[in-house]
Amino acid sequence: MLSKQIIRIAALSTAVIAFAATSGGALAQKKYDTGATDTEIKIGNIMPYSGPASAYGVIGKTEAAYFNMINAQGGINGRKINFISYDDGYSPPKAVEQARKLVESDEVLLVFNPLGTPSNTAIQKYLNAKKVPQLFVATGATKWNDPKNFPWTMGWQPSYQSEARIYAKYLMKEKPDAKIAILFQNDDFGKDYLKGLKDGLGAKASMIVAEESYETTEPTIDSHIVKLKSTGADTFISITTPKFAAQAIKKLAEIEWKPLHIVSNVSASVGGVMKPAGFENAQGILSAAYAKDGADPQWDNDPGMKKFFAFLDKYYPDGDKRDGSLVFGYGVAQTLAKVIEMCGDNLTRENVMKQAASLKDFAPDTLLPGVKINTSPTDFAPIEQLQMMRFKGEKWDLFGDIISGELSN
Repeated sequence: MLSKQIIRIAALSTAVIAFAATSGGALAQKKYDTGATDTEIKIGNIMPYSGPASAYGVIGKTEAAYFNMINAQGGINGRKINFISYDDGYSPPKAVEQARKLVESDEVLLVFNPLGTPSNTAIQKYLNAKKVPQLFVATGATKWNDPKNFPWTMGWQPSYQSEARIYAKYLMKEKPDAKIAILFQNDDFGKDYLKGLKDGLGAKASMIVAEESYETTEPTIDSHIVKLKSTGADTFISITTPKFAAQAIKKLAEIEWKPLHIVSNVSASVGGVMKPAGFENAQGILSAAYAKDGADPQWDNDPGMKKFFAFLDKYYPDGDKRDGSLVFGYGVAQTLAKVIEMCGDNLTRENVMKQAASLKDFAPDTLLPGVKINTSPTDFAPIEQLQMMRFKGEKWDLFGDIISGELSN
């Protein structure tokens, strides 16, 4: 009888051990959604390689080069990145077409850093309905930080409203009697920025004496600049994409209008805007930054920028280190790589968003010292700090403190 009990207990113990082993195995099992396997992760991207915002195309090229570097180093957790990037020409209907292609034909795990406020607005509902991450979008519209209504969409750069509020703070302190003329792009990008500026000025919004909007289909904005000069404004704010920002700088010089000139961060690239506009025409322009400037020698011995320069030399030798768009592409790609690494073997779309919303004091190589990425399930705005800067010679000079442009609800 005793021996039977012993056998029974032994059998039971074996069963318990076997069960524990299998359930432990289940816990460690790899989980995949469409677009991820043991060897590969498919990442989709949409960029304006052509059209009025084609200057931003180098962002997609930088990201492709970054993932080539990651793959050459063995991938992320042993998986190679298959980066599929399409051109939408900065056209919302084309963006919708490309998003559908990425999700339904290419079957990507996520859509990463699609560029442009109008394009992202056009694909947001579709991607959220499909529960496909629209991750680290390349636009600073405030609406990307809306986890309650759009849990699959997250921004990356500081919001346009945050940035505009910083300029408003600066003007109220340094030039409280300014007469402000504004040129803005007639879309969500321009309007969002304008709202931030007016909110920031508050009761002093009467400082704005003129507003002119332009369409991205216009070949030139010269007539708008001439009209704004005639208002007698002594401060000019350019809420424009690179092509039009460079045009504005040139036209101001041509008509000898010398207001205090502020350009939005998205058009502060030395290589993409200031150089084409003519360095002599860009002196004294103000903007704000959250990333280091590849054209500035002060970063030559910075450990993070040394990695960036080494990356360019080996993986994107045609890239212009003075073009801020390359710094942007590298920083955002590094952030995605961090999120994928955090996902481990759970490469579901849900876990990608969960990890993206769990970043704590992450500092990509290219962000300014003191600027860190923080997210939470209720905060989908990774970067909320900037520092003012002034263009001098052939580079930007930072001044003042790192300022938070966080929106107070």
